[in-house]
Amino acid sequence: MKTLIFNGSPRKNGDTSTLIDEVTSNLKGEYKIVNAYDCNIMPCIDCRYCWKNNGCFYNDEMQEVYDYIQECDNILIASPLYFSELTGQLLTILSRLQTYFCAKFFRKEIPIEKSKKGGVIIVGGGDGKVEKAYKTAVVLLHHMNAYDIFPVVYSHNTNNIPSKNDIKAINESKELANFFNND
Repeated sequence: MKTLIFNGSPRKNGDTSTLIDEVTSNLKGEYKIVNAYDCNIMPCIDCRYCWKNNGCFYNDEMQEVYDYIQECDNILIASPLYFSELTGQLLTILSRLQTYFCAKFFRKEIPIEKSKKGGVIIVGGGDGKVEKAYKTAVVLLHHMNAYDIFPVVYSHNTNNIPSKNDIKAINESKELANFFNND
């Protein structure tokens, strides 16, 4: 079993990483983490290369991510909330999923044959609303052929209670790992 994890946090040992660590410590098989703030992936520039061609014009680290998307069984999108949305750097990277949209709607191809399970982890303080970020994450998961999606895991009072002390979020992270582990 293979799991692809998109980490949208700039903090190496922050609240998002705490919940990702909880998932990975309970996960079977191998996993790959794409750290949005550490990778060399350019944003989509709407060059329209993918309107007629498979893949993307840019030859960067996203090529390896595309390969992993094809072969993995599970995909997790994890992010802190910035203005009730996924982080900008994470959205920059995931804008490169445009190639899958174009394959489906312009080239009339099936971009990803293998279906996946999906999950979303969201952490933050703020206004207490995770719906917008979750909806965005689900749209992105759908573009990677993940339609069997675990309910959102969130720790949403991290200004006062770090996610490592959020028992509900810790337990839900373990349940997410079990969801990924079961066929």
